[in-house]
Amino acid sequence: AGGGKSGGGWGRAYQGLVIGAVIASAVVYGVWFTLLWVVVPLFMTFVVFYRLYNDLQGPRPVKIGKDEVLKLSALEIAARIKARTLTSSQAVGAFIKQIELANPSINAMVAFRFAEARAEAEAADALTLSTPPEDLPELHGVPCSVKEAFSLKGMPNSSGLLARREVIAAEDAVVVDRIRKAGAIPLGVTNTSELCMWLESANPVYGRSKNPYDNRCIVGGSSGGEAAIISACGAPFGIGADIGGSIRLPSFFNGIFGHKPSAGLISNEGQYPCAINEAGRYHTTGPMCRHASDLWPLLKIMGGPDAAQWTSPSTVDIKDLTVYYGNPKYQLSLAIDEEQRAARDSAVAHLKSLGAKEVKELDMSKFKYGFDIWGAMLNASGGPSFSELLGNGKPLRASVEMVRWLLGFNSPYSFPALGLALIEGLGKLNPKREQRLIEYGLELRKKLNAELQNAVLIVPTYPVPAPRHHWPLLPPGSFVHTGIFNVMETPSTAVPMGLSSKGVPLGV
Repeated sequence: AGGGKSGGGWGRAYQGLVIGAVIASAVVYGVWFTLLWVVVPLFMTFVVFYRLYNDLQGPRPVKIGKDEVLKLSALEIAARIKARTLTSSQAVGAFIKQIELANPSINAMVAFRFAEARAEAEAADALTLSTPPEDLPELHGVPCSVKEAFSLKGMPNSSGLLARREVIAAEDAVVVDRIRKAGAIPLGVTNTSELCMWLESANPVYGRSKNPYDNRCIVGGSSGGEAAIISACGAPFGIGADIGGSIRLPSFFNGIFGHKPSAGLISNEGQYPCAINEAGRYHTTGPMCRHASDLWPLLKIMGGPDAAQWTSPSTVDIKDLTVYYGNPKYQLSLAIDEEQRAARDSAVAHLKSLGAKEVKELDMSKFKYGFDIWGAMLNASGGPSFSELLGNGKPLRASVEMVRWLLGFNSPYSFPALGLALIEGLGKLNPKREQRLIEYGLELRKKLNAELQNAVLIVPTYPVPAPRHHWPLLPPGSFVHTGIFNVMETPSTAVPMGLSSKGVPLGV
């Protein structure tokens, strides 16, 4: 009798488990049905109507003040200050005035240190009067901006993560310290994507930055606020960082110059987040500016003592240079449009006219899986996962947060960040394929670096000119046009090439 009762108890428990499983399955199915057939279509409908609404508004470029100093390079400003034809106070005042004019419409600079900058400019002017010009530092009295992901003493350092919105930097990042010791005066910090991992600079802390040429368009990410404020003449130069295109994409979208240095060349210390292990070589710090003439001097200052060993670009003879051009076709990417292709061809033709030794196409068919290679090589580096960073040290339940976001509940995270947290572990489902991708990437790196000895490769920075807000989600992998060169560890520079037919920048 006891066994019968026990068996009956087990039977009821089993029935309960079955019923529970059926109910749970129904709930899960219902949630996914709602997401796929209700929420996602509604979201896409919103995006389409949002774009139509913006189209009706027309482009709204920022206003640029008339002060001549706004158009000068950083080195020209420093030269005039040293020559006493311009004071640092005048230069700093002019750029502050321009930020106050332009920034409300583009939301590029998100925290300001104007009072401190004016005081530092006054001190620089006093030093100018008491010191021979040749003894003054290279960037003496020149204003600049700094990406918010870099520590700038006394300024926010959240990288757009809501859990870090109260974090204030206690000291300067290494590169920030170097430019300040070279005489530069930071005016404030600029917007990023959430945790610096998307190509729109929008986050729950500061909101969305807008393109100075057309505020319906993106500024890029993650150094998007930096590129936008420089483009809007709010600073002559700034500091960015790049692990998948975060210097070059914003520079392209905003029509300025941006350089991703060779792997390991410049210190990343003092950034948040900061990649470690092998990913620390893919993650590079570099200059962003409106004038190409500023790139090399800024790079040397950022490099510190090591820069004394570097070879100057002035030693390169174009007549000894092979110019390759590429026509990459990556998976999960838009196709290169005609205007971007024409910009590439124009750059190649110009180098040919200057006497380049040889011009030829580089076969980039093996770069097809660039998106997967970039992800596999980055994931293999170890360190905290993006999900852990998003959870501020604790693993985030990204699927739960994504459901909250899609259902309109108040999630503290952005949609792209949650999407990345969801997909970052996909490679672990097929470790053999992941390993093959890493080996393929290493072989590709070896071959590319061999090809580029005494040569340059010209490719479009991005397949199309600056798209509208939200549009990079479709498809999500077009950043691979820059990202692949991070894991290839090659230096790479974004160069503006005029404007498109819609009035936004083109570039290679």
